[in-house]
Amino acid sequence: MPGLFQWLLRARAATPACALFIAFMVYLPVAQAALTLSNTRVVFNGDKRNVSLTITNPSDRDFAVQSWVNTAADDQTTAVPFIVSPALFRLNAKKEQQVQINGLPNTLPRDRESLFYFNVQEIPQVQSISDNQLNIALRTRIKFFYRPQELKDNPTDRLKELSWSIQQEDGQAHLRVNNPSPFHVSFIRIEVLSNGQTVALDNTAMLAPLSSQRFDLQGVKPDQGMQVTFTTITDYGGFTAPITLPVSPGF
Repeated sequence: MPGLFQWLLRARAATPACALFIAFMVYLPVAQAALTLSNTRVVFNGDKRNVSLTITNPSDRDFAVQSWVNTAADDQTTAVPFIVSPALFRLNAKKEQQVQINGLPNTLPRDRESLFYFNVQEIPQVQSISDNQLNIALRTRIKFFYRPQELKDNPTDRLKELSWSIQQEDGQAHLRVNNPSPFHVSFIRIEVLSNGQTVALDNTAMLAPLSSQRFDLQGVKPDQGMQVTFTTITDYGGFTAPITLPVSPGF
């Protein structure tokens, strides 16, 4: 590993006169980064000690790689009960590395999932400190769900428990969804069917367990026979079959 640390030290020690090293801590989709992940999300079951995934470097460049788990707030100070091993390593071109996320004793809720994020940052090798160059450290960030061992149900089977209704506020109608299940719901698409019109909603944010949220109806006029059709992401990164449920008019 000495070569890896020398590489990182050279990158950090470079001055504007000899090299320019800028690390942009940004969130980019997996497809835009040089490194790829075997998962688009991680589910850590509470009855397991660890979970593994593979980081692959399909490019022609070598990278230093850092990986860690943090909170949705994306800070570096909040302690989380997970350790990634190895947390720092070199990944040569056309190679792959398996990383293991180990769980620690914790006091996380037992009646619902908890949300964290798994991060992978790629740092290109500094070719020479004698030439001006721009090296960008890209970061991939995917959802990491901790699922207590008390939760035995299949999350997909609980989707039909979502209840949808119309909520009036300041003369505006909003679509409200309530999630009575202990699982997160990651929507891919939500369509509202009302008055013979079908409209796909924008900004369909993830729905937390045992919570509710609302969406703007974008000019859709609610009626008594209103329905909603939605699709979500599964534990394995696939899509569920569309589910259609009635919407309570709320008036």
